Amino acid sequence: MRSAYLLVSHGSRDPRPQVALERLAWLLQGSREQLPSHKSQVTSRKPQLIPNSEFRIPNSSPAPLIGTACLELSQKPLHQQIAEFSDRALSCGYQQVQIVPLFLLPGVHVMEDIPAEVEQARQALKVKVKLELRPHLGSHTGLARLLQQQLDRTQAEQTILLAHGSRRKGSEHHVEAIAQQISAVTAYWSVAPSLDARVQELVLAGWRRIAILPYFLFAGGITDAIAEVVGQLQQQFPAIEFCLMQPLGATQELADLIWDAIET
Repeated sequence: MRSAYLLVSHGSRDPRPQVALERLAWLLQGSREQLPSHKSQVTSRKPQLIPNSEFRIPNSSPAPLIGTACLELSQKPLHQQIAEFSDRALSCGYQQVQIVPLFLLPGVHVMEDIPAEVEQARQALKVKVKLELRPHLGSHTGLARLLQQQLDRTQAEQTILLAHGSRRKGSEHHVEAIAQQISAVTAYWSVAPSLDARVQELVLAGWRRIAILPYFLFAGGITDAIAEVVGQLQQQFPAIEFCLMQPLGATQELADLIWDAIET
């Protein structure tokens, strides 16, 4: 059964995450349009970008249809975005739409909100297209490898893996597991322990070179705020060398990981 793919992000008032999401969709599309294996590099010919955050290709092309949608801060609710994309997919000859939540934590959005929106879209479509909700991106074991690749470029003595945090009980277990794999300690933006508190602990323990690795997909308002906090910490602890890393970003490595998750 031919599948189209809908990448679902949180949504933001900041335009940068949406731009990055579109680029990630482009990388995913390019991987499949040009090459038989998603683990190969993208060639120079670009797929066509058309309105409504959709990459449309001819039915004869081996590459799939890939679209993007947002859970929040969109003009339309997610279930309507899913239904409209599914109708377009059906018109292009696809019988199935796989919905890929680009979320790193198994919080309320992943465990409750998105499944509810998918079910609402399923009822509206009346079985015209099969909808399959894929596991969220953060469940993929390869994320630790991507994070470690960033850390390998630093000379930090200790690393803080800084995640957003979730009000859903138990969601922090995933972050703790990732941190253990990359020999880091954890901090959270919205719940305890905070970045400030964790830095103070490490400074008191004698660490002098500290890397801060934001566990976020794309740059945006929160990563800007993190940079401000790190600047304040640098003033508070001038003898400490802080290295603020970038979020995961719309890279070919992340696109390859997403394809691997889809096909697993």
